[in-house]
Order: sequence, then structure tokens, then C-alpha cells
Amino acid sequence: MTADRDIQPPERESPQRHAVVDLGWGRLIFAQTFDDNQSLVETIRAEVPGRRDVAFYIQDPHVCLSLAPQDLFLDPSHTYRLWLDRYRPVDGHPKYFTVRQLESLEDGEAVNELYAARQMVQAPQDFFLSTAEDPVLTVLVAEEKGSGAIIGAVTGVDHRLAFDDPDNGASLWALVVDPQTPHPGVGEALVRALAERFEAHGRSYMDLSVMHDNRQAIRLYEKLGFERVPVFCVKNKNPINEPLFIGPEPEAELNPYARIIIDEARRRGILVEVIDEEAAYFSLSFGGRTIVCRESLTELTSAIAMSICDDKGVTRRLLGTSGLRVPAQRVAGEDARDRAFLAEQGSLAVKPARGEQGAGISVDVRTVEGLEAAIAAARRIADEVLLETYVPGEDLRVIVIDFKLVAAAVRRPPRISGNGQHTVAELIEKQSRRRSAATGGESRIPLDEETRRCVDEAGYAMDQVLPAGVELAVRKTANLHTGGTIHDVTDEVSRTLVEAATRAAQVIDIPVVGLDLIVPSLAGDDYVIIEANERPGLANHEPQPTAERFIDLLFPQTRTQLVEGASDGATPQH
Repeated sequence: MTADRDIQPPERESPQRHAVVDLGWGRLIFAQTFDDNQSLVETIRAEVPGRRDVAFYIQDPHVCLSLAPQDLFLDPSHTYRLWLDRYRPVDGHPKYFTVRQLESLEDGEAVNELYAARQMVQAPQDFFLSTAEDPVLTVLVAEEKGSGAIIGAVTGVDHRLAFDDPDNGASLWALVVDPQTPHPGVGEALVRALAERFEAHGRSYMDLSVMHDNRQAIRLYEKLGFERVPVFCVKNKNPINEPLFIGPEPEAELNPYARIIIDEARRRGILVEVIDEEAAYFSLSFGGRTIVCRESLTELTSAIAMSICDDKGVTRRLLGTSGLRVPAQRVAGEDARDRAFLAEQGSLAVKPARGEQGAGISVDVRTVEGLEAAIAAARRIADEVLLETYVPGEDLRVIVIDFKLVAAAVRRPPRISGNGQHTVAELIEKQSRRRSAATGGESRIPLDEETRRCVDEAGYAMDQVLPAGVELAVRKTANLHTGGTIHDVTDEVSRTLVEAATRAAQVIDIPVVGLDLIVPSLAGDDYVIIEANERPGLANHEPQPTAERFIDLLFPQTRTQLVEGASDGATPQH
């Protein structure tokens, strides 16, 4: 079925040590050629980003994993072996296609297209041509008669030529068949062609690795005479291999703020147990240590730190007495003094002393009537209401984990854009639906008194059609839960702002905190700290590594150098 060529193993004084063969999409590492497990592990961990290496014939998988438990995992694949002296070819040839050796750059491009269609890692374009000059590798393709289309491919490795294998073996890798081909038997023809090639060259057996649950492929291999053998392979924990080592997902439906943490924990082999689905309580366990979390709030945050963040008045006083800049503030109470404070400051932010997610907050309150309404709205959330100076500027949320700034983002109030057809209320509802869909239901614009106040102050009514092209800010707070948007600025904030944020975390003595600052300029030194959130939403700050640093804090022994590669849903190459 394939062209034959006379190949003789090169003469060597002794078998090659530390044998590695490049397969284009990754390296095949022959573990049995390594002198010790440490050097083997170091070789495996030297994987190039975007590739997926396979360390095969691992003799001591338990020892290898113990040397790098956060970087490596035991691949959940079975190894099958075809003893070539027992193999029996079939008569005849495929009717609709031929099997031949890869010959051209176009062949290589076609094979890569098949890899992509099957969500497999692709090889560099020039790799396939190099295989023609490398007797260790054989790449066979199935070519459709008539059209000349490549509808399948397989790669073979001659172990004898690779490292003077004393067992005289060979192996099969990266079998792929066009998912759109109507022709049956393409995979079988490729496997048979490769087996017959190795048999002709005197090899004793041909091994392959197949996922334990790939029943269709296993049925084919067993039909051809393959037998399962106790051979194991180890791979790197990288984004490509992620589905193989993180285990099944929890059945509970959790919000994005819990999900981002749970996903990162599972990537590191940390056990996750959901305690309460609705409130997003879960436990993380690893190495004898268990930590209970509610989203980003954990038992590492003391009750004192949590109570400081919970009471905005206490937060302001504590930070202010520590030399950090905070706005002027008083507790709402006597009407005359409240009005005098408004007259003195010119514009106020009114907020409940306790609460979260922007509930009950009104900002840029300038009139006595507006002040009375804002106080009433805040008192529906908490009995104690705070009045503080309204400071214009960018609304900056920073995430501090382990007393280091991890992420910073500007939050902007929700806005609508007129089209000359819909009323302000209708546009708000449309924008609210879009925000909800984009955030998994976490962000909506409430049609409450604060929204109506902002619309009224802008000179419009809720039932008025907004002219085309007119943009209208419908709230003045930028809280994400009330429809605000968030924009990453981690690399833009000044050193002064970074130092202020980390200092605030130290003053409160809280390991994970979201701090809200108002800043005239991200690059400047002016700021005021508005409040601290003991349970910040880490999912709002991607692509910054908030979940990674969070798990580092909880389980520092799991810090890992995860290989960065294509996270495109790629699947194993066998």
C-alpha cells in the first residue's frame, strides 16, 4: 500500500540516551532512555508553549509525578500494542482513496487543516517536508481518488532508528481522518499501511496511545489485533491538556465570581465541594488543608477586617487616621446640619453605611430635595446613612491580593444612545438586557428613583423619545451590578495609586480586597479612597490573573509554571 525504502539503523557504540523525537505538534520523549527520574521530569517540563509533549514508556509514573505534582499529570490513555509477527494484512486496496507517503508542502498544509478540524495541535508548515529526510519519522496520507484531497494522515516513529531500541519497536501517533469524508475505512487503511511498513523493516511491534473512553478507536485497534499493555505516559498541565486533568465540573450552577475561582482550583488538582449553590459557598481542599470560600471571601479574612469593610464609616475613619486620603463625611441625622453640609461641600454622595453592589447609593446630589430623597433611598438599605463629599473623576476599582496590587479597572456609569424611535425607559431596558446577557445575569440597570433622578437632571423624561445620536448617562454610580461597565487599566495606574491601595489593605489587614478610589488621572498622584469590598468580583478583571493569585494565596504550594499555549479547545493528539 505504500512505497518501500531500504532503511538500516545507524551504527552506534551504545543506545542513545535521553532520546526525544520532534513530531511537529510536540515532542515524543522516550522515558526508558533516561538515567534518572529528575532529568526526565526536567525534560518534560521544558515543553515549548503551544505544543503538547508526550513522555512515553514511563517506568515510575508515581515517582515522576511526586517530583512535579503541580506541573505534570498521568495521561488517562491506554496503550495498545500490535505484535507485527502476528499481524495479517488484508487482500485488495481501498476503492476510493490511496495511501502514500507525504510528499509536498501542500500535503503538509492539508494535514494541518485536518488537525484543525479535529481540534488537534498543528505542526509548523516546514515540519512535514523535513520528515522526508528523516528516516525516524514516517507520515502517511490518504488521498481521495479523483479530487486529490487529503482525507487522512498518520505519523509513525521507528524506535530502532531513534535510539537503537533494544526491543526493536515502533509507534503510531496523530491518526486523523477528515470528519467530512464519506468514505469508510480511512483510519483502518492508514493504520494497516503503517504496520506493514514497520513489519517490512523488521520491527517487532507497533504501539499506540488512545484515550480510555474513545470506544470507536479502541474497537478498530482490537479488530486489527492490538492488545492492551501496561505502558504509561505523562504530560504537562497546560491549557491544551486541561480537559484531561481537571476532572468533572461540579454540577452546581454557580455565578461567574465563584466559577472563575473554582476553575482555577480544579486546574491545579484542588478538590472542590459546593456547600451552598445559591449563596456561592464552596470549600477547596489540598494537601490536608481545607478553606471555605464565599466567592473571593475566605476564612483567611478575619471577622474584624470584614466588619471594617462592612461599615463604610469605620473604613473611612481608619484609613483617614492612617494618612490615606478619604472624602469628608458625616452621618445623616439632623436636617439642618445635613443641609449645611450640602451647602459647604456643594455636591454629595449619599450611601447606606452598610451594603454592597451599589444598592441605595446616590451621587452628585446638589439640591435639598435631592438630598432628602437620597437619604430616604439609602435608609431602605441600612438605618445609618452617610453623607460624603462627591469627588468627580474616574471611578477606579483595584484588586489587592496578599498585599500586592493584581488588577485595576476603571468603572463607568451605564449610558444609553438615542435612535429617535425609542423612549428613554425602553432604551434603558434594552441596554439592561444586553448587560445582563454579557455578565451572566450579574449586571442590570434598575428603573428606580436614582435612575429617574439622573434622567431628570439631564433634562429628559423616562417616557420621552431620545433623539438619534444623543448619549445619556442614566446613573452616576459606576457599580457593575447596576449596569456599569469596566475597563482594564492595570498597566496605567501610577506608583502613588499602587502604594495607596496596598497600604489600605495593610491598614485593614485583609488578604483579599477590592478598593474603590476616585482619581482625576490614572497617571497622577491625587486620589480619595471611597470604600473597601471584602468580597470583590475577580471575574470582572480578566485578563489579569486575579484567580491565579487568589489560589496562590490560599495554597502557595500549588504555584505552578503552567505552560501558556493555544487555549482553543485542542484535544489530545491521539
